[in-house]
Amino acid sequence: MIMKIERMNKGSWGKARAFFDIRTQEGLVVKGFKIMEGINGLFVSMPSQKGKNQQGEDEWFDTVWVEKELRDQLNQLALNAYSGDFNDTMSSPPQPTKEESSNSGAVPAEASSNEPVVSNNEDEIPF
Repeated sequence: MIMKIERMNKGSWGKARAFFDIRTQEGLVVKGFKIMEGINGLFVSMPSQKGKNQQGEDEWFDTVWVEKELRDQLNQLALNAYSGDFNDTMSSPPQPTKEESSNSGAVPAEASSNEPVVSNNEDEIPF
């Protein structure tokens, strides 16, 4: 399935680092994905809504289910877009050119300073 990031709002809202929507090749738009900071790094959280569990406690429930292969593709696409390597489709990441790979003093793209844009109001969540 071909997907692209429709929009992405970067910032810092608790553990959330970005909110984004995706559009499929067929024209389906799914809203409400999040990039979250976890103990093992960044990951994509599916759209969810707040509800009550069987004990009556507040809990968040996913509203979109994705199979593992598609979830892995979505994770890669979203994290590339978040880090600044924005690529509209699910094509493979660009390979370094001969010049880039031979330049031993170059700083890797992951180490460059791509700070997320932080909104003026830290309490606002951009849906």
